[in-house]
Amino acid sequence: MRTRANRANKIAASLKPVIFCDFDGTITQLDVTDEILAQLAHPSWREVEQEWACGSIGSRECLERQMALVEASAAELNGLIDAIPIDPHFSRFLRLVDVRRLPFYVLSDGFDYVIRRVLKRAGINGYLQNGTHLFASALRVEGRRLLTSFPHSASPCEHGCATCKAEIMCRLSGGRHPIVFIGDGLSDRFAVQEADVVFAKRQLLAYCREKGITCHPFETFAEVETALKELLPFERLQKKGEDSINQRSRVKS
Repeated sequence: MRTRANRANKIAASLKPVIFCDFDGTITQLDVTDEILAQLAHPSWREVEQEWACGSIGSRECLERQMALVEASAAELNGLIDAIPIDPHFSRFLRLVDVRRLPFYVLSDGFDYVIRRVLKRAGINGYLQNGTHLFASALRVEGRRLLTSFPHSASPCEHGCATCKAEIMCRLSGGRHPIVFIGDGLSDRFAVQEADVVFAKRQLLAYCREKGITCHPFETFAEVETALKELLPFERLQKKGEDSINQRSRVKS
């Protein structure tokens, strides 16, 4: 993990941010994984969830055990996925990212099978569909079983994450660019430790407030777009990142 002094130096040296975004409950209006479990898994998945929430297990073990409790055909799974709405302002936000040529990545403990299907149905193609900017757990359907694997679970990852967001963020930012992170849940709590600017809602917002981590509250990507425009041009993003670091320094001192 980068030190606060190193973060300030890196922000000062480069003004172009890299944007990282969660998927379940952030781009989508509902957490798709939770919906799959609630509708298609044995009820004991909730006991596993409690083990993860209290920190007894990491998200990788949690998802391995939970998805083993799901019994569904591909048709049943696809029908559920196709009913999941996305944030209606996300496509417009992506246009801003494209126009400003900002590097953008989706990082998720959730599953590539789900993410690609949701994005395709929403008409969002390109780099998120071909996987170059998508880092997620893997899922395939065999009969009525859902088989999982975790290609982006870093080794070693001290938290046992299904997708080690913090490691990916540090690697792709190159230690030079400011990091913007957008998320909603407890699975994002390690990622925000590496971010210079945080957009948070729901459980992640509560976590940031509890830990004294400076963040921008949001409900939709319309708010993220507005706030990001205010931080651009990049000189203003730089100042915000430095203010965020200074604030965290005061909270932790």
